[in-house]
Amino acid sequence: MPQLTSVTTARLGEHLPLLEVLPDASPLSWVRGGDGLVGWGVHATTTVTGPNRFRDARTWWHEQLKKMAVTDSVHITGTGPILFTSFSFSPEEESVLVIPKVIVGKRADESWITWFGEMPQPHLLDEVESLDIPSYTWRNGSLTSDQWEERVAVAIHAIQSKTIDKVVLARDLNGTADKAIDPRSILRNLAAEYPSTWCFSIAGLVGATPELLLRLNRAMVTSRVLAGTISKTGDDEKDLALAASLARSSKDLEEHMYAVRSVAESLAPFCSSTNVPDSPFVLHLANVMHLATDVTGAISEVPTHVDTFSILEKLHPSAAVCGTPTEKAAKVISDLEGMARGRYAGPVGWIDARGDGELGIALRCGQISENQIRLFAGCGIVAGSNPQRELAESQAKFAPMLHALGSSS
Repeated sequence: MPQLTSVTTARLGEHLPLLEVLPDASPLSWVRGGDGLVGWGVHATTTVTGPNRFRDARTWWHEQLKKMAVTDSVHITGTGPILFTSFSFSPEEESVLVIPKVIVGKRADESWITWFGEMPQPHLLDEVESLDIPSYTWRNGSLTSDQWEERVAVAIHAIQSKTIDKVVLARDLNGTADKAIDPRSILRNLAAEYPSTWCFSIAGLVGATPELLLRLNRAMVTSRVLAGTISKTGDDEKDLALAASLARSSKDLEEHMYAVRSVAESLAPFCSSTNVPDSPFVLHLANVMHLATDVTGAISEVPTHVDTFSILEKLHPSAAVCGTPTEKAAKVISDLEGMARGRYAGPVGWIDARGDGELGIALRCGQISENQIRLFAGCGIVAGSNPQRELAESQAKFAPMLHALGSSS
């Protein structure tokens, strides 16, 4: 029998800022409001593709767990070995799975560290590393702004012709830096500016998503649905009026309804009961406001054990990132978008040894490759959409990453 790898989790006596302990430029991160998980080093990694990628990911994770001897003195969700995951939007593209060598976690008044191997507890950074900020030049992505507006107009016509109810169209923006791009500075800037989002980094995909696709914790499941967006002005009185108009907007409420319905229908088979609020609330972020609904459910463990992978397989892609009906919307995306999304708009986050975890939708993000970064932004298109307004909304959705990069397009 092969020797098992030692995995140790211990409490930390101090509560360190998670995004300031990362020692290298290949960080793993899932942090919101100072709480969450970060990791570094690679104990094991793989990629999965195809329609069975969620099941294949579970199989690989369980195979890795069999090779571990775990000592966990903390025993809460997120301790012990952790799998960081970043799934592709489309089954044809690669999803990335990483088990880091070192994981540091924080939740409320609990902080802990997990590490692999027989080595002593790893030493954490004594001071915050100063990071260079590159300068960027920007160019169009797969489509120009005019071309993208034309594609939106085609999508609106398809919706008005009753071919589909809703479709989400995304666009990209390409940046070149004058030096290698370090995700840690981006994460710190995003966390400071958008503390209510989940700041993530996995295999070069870095961003701050406001949308929690799935939290599974001790048989309770939560999904935060966002659909319907309006830009903020920075004037509190005007923004309150805009929030009220968003909450009354028939176009945005229709877009939101499709997204909530798709999530609730996907969760229902796993749950003994679900709670779907009658109306959304308005989520205020630094630059935009969204219609938001938190769908919750109590997992039924009969007839089989339900884990994060099980739910992901049914939940992705939701109407919030694809459309309604799903298959027809996906075909429209393939025909009109003119680009490969990669891991943009796919599930991103972490899963623990029990099958619990937190995953968001990879939004407000960019894919880094050395000194190149590709940003993404998408908009939900319904019958009442307007191509010029959708373009403006996409620009607002680029803003968090552009600001975090210290740049503007």
